[in-house]
Amino acid sequence: MGQTGSVAANDEEPGGAPIPGPRPVPAESPPVRGGERMPAWLPRAIALVFAAYAVFLLASWAFQQLTGLLVNILIAFFLGLAIEPAVDRMADRGMRRGMATALVFLGIVVSVAGFVTLLGSMLAGQIVTMVENIPAYLDSVIRWSNQTFGTSVSRLEVQDSLLKSDWLQKYVQNSAGGVLDVSAQVLGGLFMTLTVALFSFYFAADGPRLRRAVCSMLPPAKQAEVLRAWDIAVAKTGGYLYSRGLMALVSGGAHYVLLEILGVPYAPALAIWVGLVSQFIPAIGTYLAGALPILLAFTVNPWYALWVLVFVVIYQQLENYILQPRITARTVDIHPAVAFGSVIGGAALLGAVGALIAIPATATLQAFLSAYVKRYDVTDHPRVRGRRPVRERGASALSRIRRSLRGGRPAEDRDG
Repeated sequence: MGQTGSVAANDEEPGGAPIPGPRPVPAESPPVRGGERMPAWLPRAIALVFAAYAVFLLASWAFQQLTGLLVNILIAFFLGLAIEPAVDRMADRGMRRGMATALVFLGIVVSVAGFVTLLGSMLAGQIVTMVENIPAYLDSVIRWSNQTFGTSVSRLEVQDSLLKSDWLQKYVQNSAGGVLDVSAQVLGGLFMTLTVALFSFYFAADGPRLRRAVCSMLPPAKQAEVLRAWDIAVAKTGGYLYSRGLMALVSGGAHYVLLEILGVPYAPALAIWVGLVSQFIPAIGTYLAGALPILLAFTVNPWYALWVLVFVVIYQQLENYILQPRITARTVDIHPAVAFGSVIGGAALLGAVGALIAIPATATLQAFLSAYVKRYDVTDHPRVRGRRPVRERGASALSRIRRSLRGGRPAEDRDG
């Protein structure tokens, strides 16, 4: 303490003026780790990372909650693109777009209602017939069992055992409990249908206004690209719907002729069923459409069911390799392998909805990208034309030299 006080006292001159010297250095903050300070930007960066992660979680949760609505909007968008050519033609003739869209929707609703009514009456008639024939079917089965196995079972015994079985009671209880689930599914499907119809109506009726709203947020160069992509989407989606409708008409007519020849009941309704389901349900539509006429043909004659099955398989091959390429080449213009892959990918992403809209979406994307992909002249090579390449003269000469060396003398001397 004394030494320190003497040093402090010596820092001043006898007159009281301070002696010039180095100023005292303020004490530094202690190091965080390893003798280095924490960067000033690090706390802010950590806060930004946590904020971005929170926003990501919120966006993921919102996307999961709105997935159903987004899928409905996507379906409505492609449906609006599909009916927009018809709306444009009516609007060009002086009709308001809202009225034209309403007429198109009215035609769709009438067609769907007629198809459902016709198909429902067919199914109801077949169900009533099958229920009325259950006693006769049961008698034939019991008679065959008694004759084959030497039993003496009667129909009353079989009916009593069925009515008193635990399986039937549990089935009735489960069916009664499932009525609410079926009702909820029906209401959900009805709400989804109304949502899709409402959005597709606005997409078709207010198409020009929607395009103006989108283009108003883009520079002029980008506006041309967006409008071109929109026109391509309208053309491809409308072409896809046209091609499917035409193939459904041909398929329904061909199956109607066969079913009428075989005498299968409800041939017109079955033909409409086969035509629409086989064309507008990708991948499994053909097999689903052929199951119903095969089943009804089996009730008439088992051999008729076999004939229908053979006809369905043969017609499907003719459609895939002859009819479909000729029609889609002028409408959708997409390779069958690409179409099949797009259907599989769409089904993996969005299920049946993705499989249904995969082909027009892929055709639109392909046509849009083809305008920006630079193409070059293909070299004249046999592999391009589907033939094996011809061996060059040098390679053939080398092979002759090798063969002559193996024989001990040149080929010319052996020939001589």
